[in-house]
Amino acid sequence: MAPGIATTTRYRPVGQAELDLIVPSGYRRFPPRLPEQPIFYPVCNEEYAVQIASRWNTAGGAVGYVTRFEVRSDFLAKYDVQIVGSRLHTEYWIPAGELETLNDAIVGTIDVIGEHRAEGHGATKETTPQ
Repeated sequence: MAPGIATTTRYRPVGQAELDLIVPSGYRRFPPRLPEQPIFYPVCNEEYAVQIASRWNTAGGAVGYVTRFEVRSDFLAKYDVQIVGSRLHTEYWIPAGELETLNDAIVGTIDVIGEHRAEGHGATKETTPQ
């Protein structure tokens, strides 16, 4: 992290296809949204990201990953935190047209901190402790 830059840690559960698009950027940028995906949803805590990666991203035997990244706090200040279930289920709703600005606000790399597979499709790796 660069000195003097305030950052906030956020998480993003991704599937294999999205991870495959993150890799060529040197783990520094999320890929553009598809036309049917008007919102980018980074989540506020690791536990919620694990729930999504392990429950939703593993459908049909797919693999779900949890990524962690630092983003400039001044960028996030423009958005409200959305509660989409319990208090644990918090996320940002960033319009797809603003994703490149979010990518520019990432400090450091997007780290893969967990891998999850559906039951019967291999072991589930827990996320690394913080």
